[in-house]
Amino acid sequence: MRITPLDIQQKQFASKFRGFDMEEVDSFLELLREEMEELLRDNANLRDEARRFEKQLKEYKNIETTLRDTLVKTQEIVEEYRSTAKRDAELMRKEAELEADKILHNAQKRVVEIHEDITDLKGIRRHFKEEMRRLIEGHLTMIEFDKEREEEIPDEIQNT
Repeated sequence: MRITPLDIQQKQFASKFRGFDMEEVDSFLELLREEMEELLRDNANLRDEARRFEKQLKEYKNIETTLRDTLVKTQEIVEEYRSTAKRDAELMRKEAELEADKILHNAQKRVVEIHEDITDLKGIRRHFKEEMRRLIEGHLTMIEFDKEREEEIPDEIQNT
């Protein structure tokens, strides 16, 4: 059974012959009661403080858990962004390679077309030269023919 300050205050001692000085006992009991009240108040305050600290500790543990979860999620997100960035970079690189291959293929195709055009133009040029030569030779032949004919026609007819 717990003794309370009220129990101390209300305690009555039987008086006996040659017993204790009642005033001194009452004074001591009053002092004891006051001390016990103060100890109980301190104890209650300490319990309240302990509850507050436990509550605060619980809140801090919740915050710590939240922070830890947030950190883990953040690391997962960073890792996901990193892998996404790598995939995107790889995709961009492959697209650039395909575009470069396409440009190179088109350029090679164009080079072939230009060579074919050059070959065609050389053929046309050669044909044109031959036609020009024939035309010039034909005209020269005609001039020679005219010259020969003029020599055959007597001078009198020419003057007329």
